[in-house]
Amino acid sequence: MTFKDIYQRLRLPFRDDKELRRSLYQIMGFYPDHIEHYKTALTHKSSGKRNDNGKPLNNERLEFLGDALLDAVVGHIVFRHFTNKREGFLTNTRSKLVSRESLGKLAEEMGLTELIEARQFSQQSHNSYMAGNAFEALVGAIYLDQGYAAVMRFMEKRILAKMINIDKVAYKEVNFKSKLLEWTQKNRVRMEYRMLKQATDDKGSPIFGFCVVIEGVEGGKGQGYSKKEAQQVASQETLQRLRREPQFIDAIFQAKSERTKMEEEPTMAAPDLEEEKTDFIISKEEAMGTVGTMGPISPMSPMSPMSPMSSTSPSPDPDFDLSDITHRDLSREDIIAAAEAKAFSEQD
Repeated sequence: MTFKDIYQRLRLPFRDDKELRRSLYQIMGFYPDHIEHYKTALTHKSSGKRNDNGKPLNNERLEFLGDALLDAVVGHIVFRHFTNKREGFLTNTRSKLVSRESLGKLAEEMGLTELIEARQFSQQSHNSYMAGNAFEALVGAIYLDQGYAAVMRFMEKRILAKMINIDKVAYKEVNFKSKLLEWTQKNRVRMEYRMLKQATDDKGSPIFGFCVVIEGVEGGKGQGYSKKEAQQVASQETLQRLRREPQFIDAIFQAKSERTKMEEEPTMAAPDLEEEKTDFIISKEEAMGTVGTMGPISPMSPMSPMSPMSSTSPSPDPDFDLSDITHRDLSREDIIAAAEAKAFSEQD
């Protein structure tokens, strides 16, 4: 404990906010100088609090500041810790360390969530977003109160040294591509990885660039020394956009709606291929003359070759008059058989 901390501890019993200062000391390892920064960092927008000017009081601005500081500080720590790793590995490790889920778990383990001022229903159902945002806001408050070096000490001594195994985090494979694919399948949207570039760096190593495209809407982009690495980075960025940008999700489902609407429009039925294969076969009904709009053609009908009304038909011949044996129900074979029987009987 430094002389400054000893002095702050001696003054603690005489402060109105001594409980908050004591709790912050347990979390950060030092007493705050300007407690108002930390009060703001722990104020969620649902609390309904306002500042002296009557404007809503919340931690969103400090959250923005803390997010930028975490990228810089954790990036510096990862850079020093892994001396021989490439940029893709370092970026992936930093992303896992400062992810909203990781920060939310840290906030809960540290007891930070118990200090957040929010409405009762929010306190009972606070999620990793609220906790993670409060952690980022706390980092922003530390910077305003103590400076950049204090933020570095806090992350190194209190977080990475005691609460996180940086090596385990770095080598733990998080398959962002698989997570994104699972999301697209659950929501029945189309996704593809579009290659943006394929080149080599100064040392001759291949470099690939990919972009995730969901329903025609461009998502995250990634670059790496392999296609898999580039697609992983692009998938991770897309997942982050899906969680943080409601307008991105709206654009995806709007595109899906337009596509499915076009697919549901009625189309002409496909031709029956089986019918096309057998259209040359004469059916029994066609052979009997019972199919068609003009009805059956009897031997004595005007269209019949035997009809006396036909201009092309021969003159009636009494020897071939079959009117007495013609019947609609007789088949062609029956008519011929009857005609032959009659012919033989007349010869007799």
